[in-house]
Amino acid sequence: MKAIEFDRYGPPHEVCHCIEVAEPGAPGPDEVIVAVEACSINPADLLLIEGRYPGPKQLPARLGIEGVGRVTATGSGVGHLDTGQRVLLLGRTNWTETICTAANNVIAIDQNIDPLQAAMMKVNPPTAMLMLSNYIDLAPGDWVIQNASNSAVGYHVIRLARARGIHTVSVVRRQSAVATVAALGADLVLVDDENLAEKVRSGIGDANLPLALDAIGGAACLHLAQSLSIGGTVVNYGFLSGEPCMITPTETIVRDITLRGFWLANHLGKATRQGIEAIFTEVTSLIRDGTIAAPVEATYGLDEVKTALAHAGRGERSGKILFTPGGPIA
Repeated sequence: MKAIEFDRYGPPHEVCHCIEVAEPGAPGPDEVIVAVEACSINPADLLLIEGRYPGPKQLPARLGIEGVGRVTATGSGVGHLDTGQRVLLLGRTNWTETICTAANNVIAIDQNIDPLQAAMMKVNPPTAMLMLSNYIDLAPGDWVIQNASNSAVGYHVIRLARARGIHTVSVVRRQSAVATVAALGADLVLVDDENLAEKVRSGIGDANLPLALDAIGGAACLHLAQSLSIGGTVVNYGFLSGEPCMITPTETIVRDITLRGFWLANHLGKATRQGIEAIFTEVTSLIRDGTIAAPVEATYGLDEVKTALAHAGRGERSGKILFTPGGPIA
């Protein structure tokens, strides 16, 4: 069977390879075998391969933070999962045709959910959902500002906030992205620059803007902090610029701005099994009722890994890139 691994850190399309590996044997007492239907290429996957994100200590190593599939066999001690059941894969080696994993490392999900959307539900939807809930007690009419607004997390933030009566300032890095983000329902879309705070206040006046979500770091983080209301919080959750988060003493001392960090892995690592299942039950409901969705630009087979990763690394895309190990999904 096919799987993807990388043997050194570097440009993803150069250091990743599709290899032939042995099919997993019969599952152990507490294991399941899953045929992988779809797995996304997440920005974190690309950063990991480049050596800019926490990853494996030894190489070569398998890859794939997200994935969804169907159970094909269960071990003798597994009573809560059946063959044919669609499951979300919680491990980090999902770019493969078939995987053998502990039964507690998968979560049964709605059998009728779009598998492409399911393959993107592990990271971005709960990240958006938890960042909107865990730091500031937002009230209807409040504003949230975010950068990287044309990312999947950005899309979800816009739609989740709108459903709660919260307004969004969505910041992008190029003018060509403005119309796309505005069409999602963002209340105000702006191109980032050193005058961002002035443009924000010109658009929203003295409205309460207590929360900023930063995926980039560097000067982009500072621009968000400068835009916040006094006492606001910046939550950094991304490494996109590769630069440290910038926030000045004027913001921290004079304007009482707080800088926090969010990493979903930490949150899930501390959560109970019941808590994790509750998160993904809510995410499933949000996908099923159409509140959130992530656009897909292209899907590839595992043997097209170099083309797929080069595509995923492009700056201007209209959607996510996924692998479909078992073949195209209609």
